[in-house]
Amino acid sequence: MKGFNILLVFLFGIFSCFGQQNDANTSSKFYGEEFTVTTLSKKDEVMRQFATMPISDSLQLQFKTKVKEVCKVKGCWMTVELPDGNQAMVRFKDYGFFMPADILEKEVVLNGKAFVEEMSVDDQRHYAKDGGKTAQEIAQITSPKRTYSFEASGVLVPN
Repeated sequence: MKGFNILLVFLFGIFSCFGQQNDANTSSKFYGEEFTVTTLSKKDEVMRQFATMPISDSLQLQFKTKVKEVCKVKGCWMTVELPDGNQAMVRFKDYGFFMPADILEKEVVLNGKAFVEEMSVDDQRHYAKDGGKTAQEIAQITSPKRTYSFEASGVLVPN
């Protein structure tokens, strides 16, 4: 019986090591709804669609991009890179999930709806405050602006 117990402890230790190796090899993490990456739109194509989209329209798509900023308060929004120095504001469907602050400059795959909106001065100031902007920078926001937006139902962060 003593030999059997030693064998069980030994096998448990070996299987624990294998389990840790598998966790370390996980290649990505989903936030929000998990999704299958199907056809990724190129950033140039996404920008062309944003530029010609009327304010009341939306488009379902997936695209890969780099995170430029994340809400410092709780990760409830982020901005992502588009071509020619443009950015898109990403919010999360029904505030159902939040993003970690340590994903700046990481590539992510977004799944959801792209749309164009006119963001009010108050909303711009709110996001600037959450983003850690100074009072002087916030005070310089004085007019609504056309923004490229995205409502993500899911975000894939590859490791």
